[in-house]
Amino acid sequence: MSQIPVVIIGAGPAGLMLSHLLHLQGVESVVIESQSRDEVEATVRAGILEQGTVALMRSTGVGDRLDREAEIDEGIQISIDGDLERIDLHKYTGHSVAVYPQHEVLIDLIEQRLTDGGEILFSTTVTHIEGHHTEAPVVHLQNSDGTENRVATSYVVGADGSRSLARQLLLADGAQRLKHEYPFAWFGVMVEAPQTHPELIYATHPDGFALISTRTPELQRYYVQCDPEDSVDMWSDDRIWSALHTRVDSDMVSVSEGKITDKAVLRFRSAVTSSMQSGRLFIAGDAAHTVPPTGAKGLNLAIADVALLAPGLARALKKGDDGLLNNYTSLALPRVWKAQHFSYWMSAMLHSAPTGDPADDLFQTHRRLAELRTVTSSDAGRQLLASQYVGLDLPTYEV
Repeated sequence: MSQIPVVIIGAGPAGLMLSHLLHLQGVESVVIESQSRDEVEATVRAGILEQGTVALMRSTGVGDRLDREAEIDEGIQISIDGDLERIDLHKYTGHSVAVYPQHEVLIDLIEQRLTDGGEILFSTTVTHIEGHHTEAPVVHLQNSDGTENRVATSYVVGADGSRSLARQLLLADGAQRLKHEYPFAWFGVMVEAPQTHPELIYATHPDGFALISTRTPELQRYYVQCDPEDSVDMWSDDRIWSALHTRVDSDMVSVSEGKITDKAVLRFRSAVTSSMQSGRLFIAGDAAHTVPPTGAKGLNLAIADVALLAPGLARALKKGDDGLLNNYTSLALPRVWKAQHFSYWMSAMLHSAPTGDPADDLFQTHRRLAELRTVTSSDAGRQLLASQYVGLDLPTYEV
């Protein structure tokens, strides 16, 4: 049985960034990941990085490739029933966002951890965590060949996603999981086509929502609102293109078509765990909370969690001061709830939510379109949306 100060479960944004930040403070950790390295790095996911996330990557030495390859957006487009409105992020906040897919962030962090001599156990499953209320928790592992091992540690961090094993222990200790299910979903497609527009387009229409985003100059990611119960085979290529053109096209823009290489249904859920810690066990990222993708907050919340958790762990291990660590939940949750509100607000303004009553549906359509026009027609509304979109500054604490 080996002994490591911090055991981190999950090689996602939260787990890898936490390990990186702890290394910079001279604290050793091990990251345990059930998937292989190839699987982690090949799982393509969206990534809009807030200004705080970009600044942290740059300041901690993992931003070089981001600076070379990311698309830096100083604005976003809001299409309201064909009328295109630009929200100038930089004008209203002095900041921008980076369009840089999540798996690229993971590739950068994995490379840095391995270069720094960090330990990442891929294809390894955590089967059990014991003693998290003691000063010496033990994490039980199973390797891909079936062999079992144990790691003794001082602290365990569950950054193991929405199906978190670590969270189950917190729930057993009395934490609550507060949830909200949205009445709509996104049907997402990857398309080999030229770029439709240099900036992201969030489009709403009486028929529903659509999103136009770019992965590379030759690869685009489009979404259209769909029913949560829809399946991939219900959406033919013709139906996809018809929905996109109806919801997005105007005199100023037309959706660029091409070969569709991937289709998927993405359900909308929000969840917050009322306590993100118990004893020597902590959770971060999707293990602690999930948000719908409309506000682009998921990855950024994960980074904000560990920007707070890393100095708390470093203080406890290096100075015996656990004051910051004990306040992790109370310091993290206000930001989480602000992100939940923004994601809910954006989702409600941009998506239709049929009730089955045609008159009420028509009322709600006109009401939400009016809300969007109210927001985009004033400097105050544009500044509110822009400031929430680029994100709050990350918490900073000295070790």
